[in-house]
Amino acid sequence: MALHFRRVDTELEIWIASSDDYSFVISNECRSGPGLHGEPGFVASYRPDFLNMPAADVSGSPLSSFAEAERACNAFLGRLLIEG
Repeated sequence: MALHFRRVDTELEIWIASSDDYSFVISNECRSGPGLHGEPGFVASYRPDFLNMPAADVSGSPLSSFAEAERACNAFLGRLLIEG
């Protein structure tokens, strides 16, 4: 199952996608200016929909491009589904 991200905020550069059991978010962060502040790059995070817990970063975040973050989320989802 491939995740299909959709942009939810153009100013903050945030994209979301979900599978049957997990939600993923990619945000573009920078040290200053408008938007989310943090380590520069594309931060990918996930959380299981069936547990009440905060989101956790996908391994490798922040990533250098949106495409790289999207690939990391899809690979991580694949591992979650195999383990689950």
